[in-house]
Amino acid sequence: MDHERELRVAERAARVAGAEIARAWTRDRSNETSVEYKGAVDLVTATDKLCEDLVLSALREAFPEDDVVGEETHAASGAKELSKTTSVRCWYVDPLDGTTNFVHGYPFSCVSVGLCEGGEPTVGVVFNPISDEMFTAVRGRGAFLNGKKISCSAVRTLGKALIGTEIGVHRDGKTVDAIMGRVRALVEKSRSVRCSGSCAMNMCGVAMGRLDGFFEIGFGGPWDCVAGTIIVREAGGVVFDPSGDAFDIYARRVLCANGNIGDEFVKALSEVPDGPGEPQRPEI
Repeated sequence: MDHERELRVAERAARVAGAEIARAWTRDRSNETSVEYKGAVDLVTATDKLCEDLVLSALREAFPEDDVVGEETHAASGAKELSKTTSVRCWYVDPLDGTTNFVHGYPFSCVSVGLCEGGEPTVGVVFNPISDEMFTAVRGRGAFLNGKKISCSAVRTLGKALIGTEIGVHRDGKTVDAIMGRVRALVEKSRSVRCSGSCAMNMCGVAMGRLDGFFEIGFGGPWDCVAGTIIVREAGGVVFDPSGDAFDIYARRVLCANGNIGDEFVKALSEVPDGPGEPQRPEI
């Protein structure tokens, strides 16, 4: 399969949802009547829900036999853990990755649409409507930004690398200590560290060489990382668990990098144990 139809449907759906985000950008996004809390600092807005409805409807109409999982639909179900799909094909959708950025007017939010086949990321679309950046990839066909091919950086050592990570939503002391411990380890061993508020956009940053590596432990679910995974891999990068083990889309743990610094990156993180509030290293 060349997945051309899957890519086009995902692109169109992401643009329709992105248009809603762009329209909402001019309104008062911080209005408390339109912002709900999934946790102490984990937000959801009316725009998240509207965009998810638009994307999920488009995917279900085009591919009625496929499983489709959306972040907000899962959150509304009340289930603490996401059950693994039994379908051969499953779409994972984050309608607004970077909701906190959106609420505060920080222009680093996106729509993320990814297809897995047999558990492997196959098609990925990540669209930031504020910067008008559309990242796309299909397995075996390369990665693209607005139709132009992209590739990961050529940086060869962690000491010269710009690394992305995220602070996450857990605020218990021991987990915050673990988060800050990893940041400190990377500040000491890399050129610098950035926290920009969107897992999918950070992964695309690695794919196009803006970042040399990125990791996050404790993001929401596969909707944050499936599209980014295929985009990074098709740009020549690597994706695995921050421990160095194989990547699991359900583990809520990811590390991606160009093809040169992965081992050094993992070694730097290994010095700090995971916090009690974080998803632990999956059993192999």
